[in-house]
Amino acid sequence: MTVEQNVLQQHSQKHQQTLLNQLREVTGTTDVQLLQQALQVSNGDLAEAVAFLTEKNAKVPQQDEATYYQTTQVGNDRYISVGSQADTSEYLPHPALPGAVPSQGDTNVIDLTGDDKDDLQRAIALSLEESSRAFRETGITDEEQAISRVLEASIAENKASLKRTHTEVWSDSPNPHDRKRMENCPVGLKNVGNTCWFSAVIQSLFNLLEFQRLVLYYSPPARVQDLPRNQKEHRNLPFMQELRNLFSLMVGSKRKYVDPSRAVEILKDAFKSSESQQQDVSEFTHKLLDWLEDAFQMKAEEDREGEKPKNPMVELFYGRFQAVGVLEGKKFENTEMFGQYPLQVNGFKDLHECLEAAMIEGEIESLHSSAENSAKSGQEHWFTELPPVLTFELSRFEFNQALGRPEKIHNKLEFPSMLYMDRYMDRNREITRIKREEIRRLKEQLTLLQQRLERYLSYGSGPKRFPLADVLQYAMEFASSKPVCTSPLEDIDTSAPPGGTTGQLLPALSTAEQGPSCTLPEGLSPAPTQAPSTQQRVPIHKPFTQSRLPPDLPMHPAPRHITEEELRVLEGCLHRWRSEVENDTHDLQGSISRIHRTIELMYSDKSMMQVPFRLHAVLVHEGQANAGHYWAYIYDPHQQRWMKYNDISVTKSSWEELVRDSFGGYRNASAYCLMYINDKKPFLIEEEFDKETGQMLSGLDKLPSDLKAYVKEDNGLFDKEIEEWDTLQARKAQQEKLALVAATAAAETTTSPQPMSTEPSPPDSWGPQQDPEYMEQPSPTDDSKHLQEDTERAISKAAAEKQEERSPEGLLTAAIKVEYTRLLRFAQEDTAPENDYRLQHVIVYFIHNQAPKKILERTLLMQFADRNLSFDERCKSIMKVARAKLDLVKPEEVNMEEYEMWHQDYRNFRETTIFLMIGLELFQKKCFVEALMYLIYSYQYNRELLVKGLYRGHNDELIGHYRRECLLKLNENAAGMFESGEEPEVCNGLSIMNELVVPCIPLLLVHDTEKDLLAVEDMRNRWCSYLGQEMEPNLQEKLTDFLPKLLDCSTEIKSFHDPPKLPTYSTLELVERYGRVMASLSRVPADGR
Repeated sequence: MTVEQNVLQQHSQKHQQTLLNQLREVTGTTDVQLLQQALQVSNGDLAEAVAFLTEKNAKVPQQDEATYYQTTQVGNDRYISVGSQADTSEYLPHPALPGAVPSQGDTNVIDLTGDDKDDLQRAIALSLEESSRAFRETGITDEEQAISRVLEASIAENKASLKRTHTEVWSDSPNPHDRKRMENCPVGLKNVGNTCWFSAVIQSLFNLLEFQRLVLYYSPPARVQDLPRNQKEHRNLPFMQELRNLFSLMVGSKRKYVDPSRAVEILKDAFKSSESQQQDVSEFTHKLLDWLEDAFQMKAEEDREGEKPKNPMVELFYGRFQAVGVLEGKKFENTEMFGQYPLQVNGFKDLHECLEAAMIEGEIESLHSSAENSAKSGQEHWFTELPPVLTFELSRFEFNQALGRPEKIHNKLEFPSMLYMDRYMDRNREITRIKREEIRRLKEQLTLLQQRLERYLSYGSGPKRFPLADVLQYAMEFASSKPVCTSPLEDIDTSAPPGGTTGQLLPALSTAEQGPSCTLPEGLSPAPTQAPSTQQRVPIHKPFTQSRLPPDLPMHPAPRHITEEELRVLEGCLHRWRSEVENDTHDLQGSISRIHRTIELMYSDKSMMQVPFRLHAVLVHEGQANAGHYWAYIYDPHQQRWMKYNDISVTKSSWEELVRDSFGGYRNASAYCLMYINDKKPFLIEEEFDKETGQMLSGLDKLPSDLKAYVKEDNGLFDKEIEEWDTLQARKAQQEKLALVAATAAAETTTSPQPMSTEPSPPDSWGPQQDPEYMEQPSPTDDSKHLQEDTERAISKAAAEKQEERSPEGLLTAAIKVEYTRLLRFAQEDTAPENDYRLQHVIVYFIHNQAPKKILERTLLMQFADRNLSFDERCKSIMKVARAKLDLVKPEEVNMEEYEMWHQDYRNFRETTIFLMIGLELFQKKCFVEALMYLIYSYQYNRELLVKGLYRGHNDELIGHYRRECLLKLNENAAGMFESGEEPEVCNGLSIMNELVVPCIPLLLVHDTEKDLLAVEDMRNRWCSYLGQEMEPNLQEKLTDFLPKLLDCSTEIKSFHDPPKLPTYSTLELVERYGRVMASLSRVPADGR
């Protein structure tokens, strides 16, 4: 056989096995011969094969146990194909696993998803038992529940499909700015027609940085660059190039999302599916890894001629396990290779239960015994080598024979963020068996205890059962109720039937029928033999028209006859029995809880937590078996948060959101694939660094030269698109402006023109020589624009309210009143610390601090005298009037020194705010050295402001808290450096203490607050604790020299750093940043204002 024929035969075998696996999953049939027959009849058409199996209603014959478990040679390695993975001709078969498929040649492919008859029978029995219990508890049959679930799922799916009908193929926004990537934000993938399955898998693999590097730096073998030799090379190599292009755009594109159409088309051709059909994630992942493995195999063979080549895809995604089996008393052992590991979901509550079931098949008691003649058969799987990337397929689809279609399993399945695989490793085989046996014994005890508890909690012999303690309590309440001697019907008038119609009357009880010892309740008389008159009737209780029972009707049934002796004996017994029942119930619940806890902690010792795998990605499917939507949750280890990748949308997420969407049982969304990575192999997610500079590579720097040029070209096209859009919008805006001017001119010609003032603008000397910088700027900065907008808004509102007032002076007075009213309302609001209106306007600050009226008036006049108001005639005239009024103010009317003092205080308040804001921002970033000076000066300046008034500054408790915490953090860091014993670290630590911490200690001591004194004591105690410890002589000398400075109790400030130079912020920027940092504080003391 030629090499070409061998390759074609291998491809044919793999394609046939893929169809068999798909057919097995869809129909639930495990009979290999029947599956092969269906494929032969249908000529390989999957839809016809499903129809053939469904129409025939074929039963799964029992597999011959001798064929099922065959002893093979020990040590043979092979792949287990769950889908199409890799060529397996070089591996020998291992028919000891369920679903073994003999194929032509020397290659057999094994599937792990098959089930034997015993498992099926157990599942049926369990299902019947659960159905029976559900009916007993709810009175609703299993069929009714199934119909209800189908209806709910159908309604939900219809809603989801309606939402997605027009958005499956995303339409781009015409505005390229909407499609522009935010800085450092991950790039999304466009859905080009039911390709959410592609996006979910590709994003999960792309965020494995080692995989990303392997793809980006892949180069095709030199021998096939000109002309591929066979069909595999002709298909795989173009796909690899498209995948490289796609990954490069996801790294360095300026676009918010990119188009994966070229790579998708190659895959769709391979699937031979219509564009409207949604692909299965596991099927696609198998195909993708299969192609990647083949592509890297060609490269590996070229690079290592004469040696056994290493395939990076195999090393990354494939592992090995040991299959240990027993067949009729004969033991066998064989090594297998696996890729994605399939797990059944139905019947299990968490991932460990799924794994335990997958690792043990059949009855395995004989594995632990030395008896060679045991007839029991079974096998265990033990991992010998786990791949760095461990992927679990969760089987959430099953075929409904009755309905003739696949259905999705929505059961809840929990999985951890950190998975320890020690209990499944071959090296821990013996200890795991011991623990499993102990767990089995504990579960038997647990079952027995739960059965006993159930007898207490569900007491009775009928369909309705109640807790026994409640039954005894009800009996006690009945016995102790006040006895009544009347019949429950006696006080009801039975002479007239409901609705006034004639009916059979209930016989009235005569007094002779009542016991002589009985007395009637007060207000009631024996029912007479003839119908009483209307005046004598007792009101009838009507439950739907009366809100409460009549006052003379007993609330509960009560005994007719009971003596005090009987009641005393009965109450004593019932009390005693109820106490006994409650104690027994409490003991049983306690024992059950302890057993649960023991089982949970069975594998918690350190020896069984040495193989940690961290959850990297969760692929979620929402919908039903035949339709739905995929997305992925991927963990970002550098930002330490979960991200949600949903086609073009990439958003921040959380573990809580992941749990809600992935565990299942909540709605039609659940995890379909879990990707874990070895937590002890950081290279999987580590960024790459420049070897010369040591800087982390990002963006285009991560790409090889050919891909860098490709991305630059695409970015250039996008930049050109933005430029063209901006030019078009500018042209449109200019046209609209010209049209508006023309319309205004036309309107002016139709009305009588108003006389325009020709008076020249007042000179600059009309106003004061120097205006406060936050009131007016020489150029239209953000502050002046903001103030100008407020002023113009006040003028417009005043003009609307005072339409009869046309004079500029009258409008100025009205506008000042409007503006003052607005600011007064701000000053009177009780706001949170992050919404401090004092920062928005100086008038609010003045009102808070009861500034003189003249100061307020002049400040408002200054606002309306702003030269930037001269854009229309109305504002211009008001500005002139305001400036004229300022000139008319006499020196004795306004004390300018006082005026300047108030404005200086406000400038100091803004500076204090900036010191505080920057200090808190740096503190949150853990830049404690840089934050300290800002916090120190903000506290000092704030104290100076608060001396003048309670509302002059900020809350001193807040600033004091973070000043204190910053010093404690610095002290902790410096002490840690000293403890390291390394000379550079010791010097750095003592330098921090001498230059930063020690000079600040007098600041904590001077005000003598309790928390500051305790902080100083904590810092000193930390360093004094080193005195009794053994250390190097040089460290002892440094400590001896340093401690006197630290222990100095003087409050004299000897030396200090100059205050940091503050940047300039506009009012809007200051308000926004201050509000953001205050809102983010984890601890904000009560506001001092």
